[in-house]
Amino acid sequence: MKRVTINPITRLEGHGKIEIFLDEEGNVANAYFQVPELRGFEQFCVGRRAEEMPVITNRICGVCPEAHHMAAVKALDRLFAVEPPAAAKKIRELLYMAFFVTDHTTHFYALGGPDFIVGPDAPPAERNILGVIRKVGLDVGKRVIECRARNHRVIQMLGGRQIHPVAGLPGGWSKSVSEEERREIEEIARQNIEFALFSLGVFEAIVLQNPEYVEMVRSDVYHDATYSMGTVDGHNRLNLFDGEIRVVDPDGGELVKYDPSDYTAHIAERVEPWTYLKFPYLKQVGWKGFRGGKDSGVYSATPLSRLNVCDGLATPRAQEQFEKFQEAFGSAKAGGRYRPVHHRLATHWARLIELLYAAEHMLELATDPEITSPHVRNLPVTCVGRGVGSVEAPRGTLTHDYSAGPDGILTKVNLIVGTTNNHAAIAMSIRKAAEKLIRAGRVVEEGLLNRIEMAFRLYDPCLSCATHALPGEMPLVVNINNHSGEQIRSFRREG
Repeated sequence: MKRVTINPITRLEGHGKIEIFLDEEGNVANAYFQVPELRGFEQFCVGRRAEEMPVITNRICGVCPEAHHMAAVKALDRLFAVEPPAAAKKIRELLYMAFFVTDHTTHFYALGGPDFIVGPDAPPAERNILGVIRKVGLDVGKRVIECRARNHRVIQMLGGRQIHPVAGLPGGWSKSVSEEERREIEEIARQNIEFALFSLGVFEAIVLQNPEYVEMVRSDVYHDATYSMGTVDGHNRLNLFDGEIRVVDPDGGELVKYDPSDYTAHIAERVEPWTYLKFPYLKQVGWKGFRGGKDSGVYSATPLSRLNVCDGLATPRAQEQFEKFQEAFGSAKAGGRYRPVHHRLATHWARLIELLYAAEHMLELATDPEITSPHVRNLPVTCVGRGVGSVEAPRGTLTHDYSAGPDGILTKVNLIVGTTNNHAAIAMSIRKAAEKLIRAGRVVEEGLLNRIEMAFRLYDPCLSCATHALPGEMPLVVNINNHSGEQIRSFRREG
């Protein structure tokens, strides 16, 4: 049996590899998405003081520390049975919207975007942020850098540091927002809205107006119908920070909606011998293997999934884009809401719609009179034994679950991160792309392998959030062996 190895996979946070096995005719017999590192945060946090978790867990990843910081702080609120003041909640969410803008900007322009802006079959040395800048111009590159810089300024202003914020405390926040800071953040939010609209324009010009790309997005290569998960508010609108978790089936029917603290009643985790990363699935449906459909408990939790579960968006421009998105895919309404879109490459478009929503909501929060209230913390006085906190990380629903004794010392920690939620769906997408793209008699070129990588890259996976090991490696080596195991071809690229 022939074997094609992509190791490590590229343009993601963390490390992993893809193993593709071909039969004697050269067709795909199976494909595996492997995460070979061992996860450790859940274990080495046991025995520590619970209030350390917002600072410890945001070291899991340099891309999404704010997500872990917020999930940890919200878990501590429940662990210590303390309700934060309204101003503290709004400050937390204000910082989180700035984070969402920076993270989605990074993925579109630096990680996922090069496959469209530069081209999926372009030379590897050009499929990166520098290639994007060469294609769209230095002015665009400058706008991307400025967007990230101004929002990291907000994160530093509110959270104490540009990376790995420290301001979150059980029961609230460590500092209030001054009027001068509020005015500065308001102006930054307005600039973010302009940037989000500009980015959506870039996507329309480069992707939506390119028949070849539209065909690729709509193709069966990147289509998987699964359950979808995401957080919604009391009106079933998209909410990235707080609310109930909603799950809909592949046709859009609501399976369940639950408080994040009840996740163990609805989610179970499965292990496979070929990876250290677990596979969550829906308990009510059950594990039926790596396949989609209503009778399979596999689900996804991505920007696309969040659009699939919500009835709409709470900000006007983002809602307009949501309607345009649904119209483009011909999604009909059923039961008063749109049917889900399962074309996985559409996740890139959904991500930009969320970027616009985050920018608009950031402006709403920055102009809320309560945001400058000096009352930003209620002190905890007891530990009730368990607390669960959840937010929508850019790449999926993030859950922190802490148990502690009366002294506040942790006895158990469980983390289900966005990438873990999507693990089964990622494995399915990779296998399907490999089966569709690699066929008997077709030469396996580097560009084709990149199109297989696009099947995982659209999920914006953050493997450091799910697994942890040192040292990491960056060169990509692809070896193609014949049925006897003899190497017949090798590709290598750096970075």
